[in-house]
Amino acid sequence: MGRIVIAYAIATLLLGGYAIWRYLMGDYSRILLPASLALVMLVACLMCVASASQARLSAYLALIVGYLMLALELPWLDEAGIMWLGFAPLLTVLLLPLASAMLLNLLLAPVWLLLSDTQLDVHLALSYVAMALVVALVPWEQRRQQALLDATNPRDPHCNALAREAMHELLASEYKRTQFLGQPFAVLALHLPQLEMASEQFGNRARQALLDALCLAVNRFSRRHDFLGRQSASTFWLVLPDTSQSGVQMVQQRIGQALETTVLVDTGPLQVKIAHCQRLPGESWPRFEQRLLTLTRHLSNN
Repeated sequence: MGRIVIAYAIATLLLGGYAIWRYLMGDYSRILLPASLALVMLVACLMCVASASQARLSAYLALIVGYLMLALELPWLDEAGIMWLGFAPLLTVLLLPLASAMLLNLLLAPVWLLLSDTQLDVHLALSYVAMALVVALVPWEQRRQQALLDATNPRDPHCNALAREAMHELLASEYKRTQFLGQPFAVLALHLPQLEMASEQFGNRARQALLDALCLAVNRFSRRHDFLGRQSASTFWLVLPDTSQSGVQMVQQRIGQALETTVLVDTGPLQVKIAHCQRLPGESWPRFEQRLLTLTRHLSNN
């Protein structure tokens, strides 16, 4: 959102500077429109700053401003107008959803081709269509990259914890590492029952506040090599490599005290069930994992 506001502010300054330049050049008949559009862009910028819900309306205003300026200048550019034909599809794709942008680009193609004041032929029309298709590849590639990033991101999208798949991989790796080195190993299981009804009773904001408060309290009492992961919607695992029985009990006590003193406006004090699972001497990874899952289910059901 910040980059959009900066872009709108720059566009406002450019339009204002263009109106001033026309005034200095003595071309008074072409001052009114860029000066008026500069004010419209200023309104769009302020709307974008004031509320994120008005971002779509500000995008429409910016698109109208771009269209009007292009329609004003294309007839005066002669042969150079061909170079500016790509501005219309580019601006449309940047400000509108991809499907709507492509449809609008195709519908307005005859308008921009006629305003360019050049000899209308098949090559010019194909050039415009090719430019519109190439421009459409930009948001498509951005969406593809974002989908790839989301698929490979080890972090949970809703809180400051590892996603389930990433946590299980790291958990198995740490278990085998500490077993090879002869170090103790423990996992702290946490269940937040309030999370199941928070969004239904108080909305998504209360649910997010619960997640943030839980992760903040847990991470505050964790060491650098400990890691918190989300096992299910309302259960979490805090993996504690190289942690003895007394150490995991101390961590459990500190986290429990911190969570008890955390009070949220909508849901009140956090009600978290906590239990720990310590590796037994000579215990295999499948056996430990089974005990941990059983413990987590017990927390969730009681």
